[in-house]
Amino acid sequence: MDNVEALKLKIAELEHKLKSLASKNVREKIEVMSSEVVDSNPYSRLMALKRMGIVNNYEDIRNFTVAIVGIGGVGSVTAEMLTRCGIGRLILFDYDKVELANMNRLFFQPHQSGLSKVEAAAETLRNINPDVDILTYNYNITSVEYFDDFSRILTHNSLNNGPVDLVLSCVDNFEARFTINAVCNEFNLTWFESGVSENAVSGHIQFIVPGETACFACAPPLVVASNIDEKTLKRDGVCAASLPTTMGVIAGFLVQNTLKYLLKFGNVSNYLGYSALTDFFPTMNLKPNPNCDDRNCVLRQKEFAAKPKVEIVKNVVEDDKPIHEDNEWGISLVDESVENDKENQNVGSGINLAYTLPGRGVGDGENSKSDDTSLEELMAQMKSI
Repeated sequence: MDNVEALKLKIAELEHKLKSLASKNVREKIEVMSSEVVDSNPYSRLMALKRMGIVNNYEDIRNFTVAIVGIGGVGSVTAEMLTRCGIGRLILFDYDKVELANMNRLFFQPHQSGLSKVEAAAETLRNINPDVDILTYNYNITSVEYFDDFSRILTHNSLNNGPVDLVLSCVDNFEARFTINAVCNEFNLTWFESGVSENAVSGHIQFIVPGETACFACAPPLVVASNIDEKTLKRDGVCAASLPTTMGVIAGFLVQNTLKYLLKFGNVSNYLGYSALTDFFPTMNLKPNPNCDDRNCVLRQKEFAAKPKVEIVKNVVEDDKPIHEDNEWGISLVDESVENDKENQNVGSGINLAYTLPGRGVGDGENSKSDDTSLEELMAQMKSI
């Protein structure tokens, strides 16, 4: 009986040691994983970009301030993505409240119903990443009484008390877009305009640099150009359709290009659209209108035109001489492509083949003939090199 008890104690002791070792291994793995995301910010989500050599300065994301106007279907998801990326400061503007109708979005939750959107967003975002500094303003930017305050915040409330690094427009009306456009043109602020259609199956983002690209007033929507009050187009009790899929796609485009602009990698899209019905992604470059109704836009155009243009001169020296004068081994380059092979491939519109497969029989015949040199002779030639 004593032997049995002793054996049980021995087994229990071994089990305890195994659990301790397993726990130690887990802690060591966690420490290794944590050491990969240091720099005093465990919430940085851009480590992968640095590992793959896309950016070398991913930690600089903590130095940027981004203002988001409109915390709806696109704006709320945009704010969440930037928070998970470890942005330094987010400034949120909206005057609306969370309703149960907003539950078809990706961000808000039923228990937040009745809260202001900026208050509900700030609560959620701080739980996701408390290192992000979040400022909220619950008012209508189109109101005359708040216009000056809106301008002051965009120009003095960055982390270094200067202008924000980027403004993201995620509003759902033209009046707010023109307000943002006016402030950004006046104070020379770079911004992104974004939107989703009333039927929720298409959307777009547009990158706007005052004076360099078209502002929102350079080519106004037909409703605005026709002097139609957009409020008259909306029916009582009916709001725009809202799909979390389309909202998420547009928010993803917006944040992806925000990161490219701030961290300076890749190419920032001047205009990128999305049509869900056909999975079509149109892109275009929009030039500023010299006759724009916004006088500050015209002023910025003149300033941009006056800047000295940097010309990159490439000196290309063509040399027809062969790289190697001698060709001891008789090596030659043979064209293995087949004429008109690309035309015979049935590919979609706008798609080009990067390369074509060699044709049948290539390698046969004369090109594949070998001489009668023995293996011993080839080995001897290799040793003599």
